[in-house]
Amino acid sequence: MKPTLLVLAAGMGSRYGGVKQIDAVGLHNETLLDFATYDAKRSGFGKVVYIIRKDIEADFRERLFDRVARNFDAEYVFQEHESLLSAEQITASVARKKPWGTLHAVMCAREAIDTPFAVINADDYYGRVAFETMGKHLSALANSDTEHAMVGFVLGNTMSRSGTVSRAICQVENGYLLSMREHTKIGYEGDKIISLIDDGKTELTGKEWVSMNFFGFTPSAFDTFEEYFKDFMEKNVTSEKAEALLPEAASLIVKEKKGKLKFYTSHETWFGMTYPEDRAIVKAEIARKIESGYYPSILWEN
Repeated sequence: MKPTLLVLAAGMGSRYGGVKQIDAVGLHNETLLDFATYDAKRSGFGKVVYIIRKDIEADFRERLFDRVARNFDAEYVFQEHESLLSAEQITASVARKKPWGTLHAVMCAREAIDTPFAVINADDYYGRVAFETMGKHLSALANSDTEHAMVGFVLGNTMSRSGTVSRAICQVENGYLLSMREHTKIGYEGDKIISLIDDGKTELTGKEWVSMNFFGFTPSAFDTFEEYFKDFMEKNVTSEKAEALLPEAASLIVKEKKGKLKFYTSHETWFGMTYPEDRAIVKAEIARKIESGYYPSILWEN
């Protein structure tokens, strides 16, 4: 059974200042997501599902989806503020302007998932090895299995000099995840890496293993996700900013002993589209990979 790639591409891009998911960075106007999809296809994935907002659908199709769909089994689903909410919850959250976070996005795609699946961000570069590792793991699973997985990265390899980043710091034992805690503002102060958390500052070494939202699940995980999201909405339905985060829901699988997360590692150096200054960096990195032969100059056949 070939796994599915599920892509979180409905973000608002508030720090970037635009729709970074479909900004051109390749030699022929490919997006960063083109390269992730290409790597997944080469690594044994059989399908890709993108999660997007309705207001970017036309541009998304023109700049990415239509050419991918000519070369790969592809579809997209929508994540909106009202998605999956009851009428009462929609009324209670009327002041809310944005969707409910990464876990909400994954829940919006539930009906499109019928195989083990990997989850990635649309605006991060992970490297082909991560896709090969995850593809091999997921291909060996049945839909009812509970041996989920994730690929962790070294914090120091995932930092940006343009501003803070959000990373979940992982505790690992014997190759399996013990726990994760989301740090939403990690940045440089001089040469030090500082996390602004718990109303204070915590200095980090840069050697910590962190989540970059590269997870692998079987459909059995959706029951735990639904439980987490229900509890989250009961507590936060009137909030304009609270987000249901995928790393926290994944941690619940481990905490409640409903499954395990095999912890694979990558030493790939991250680059991504978080801030406007990042676009030039991403374009240069992609150009270097094309020049070295890692990617062809024309990614898709047509």
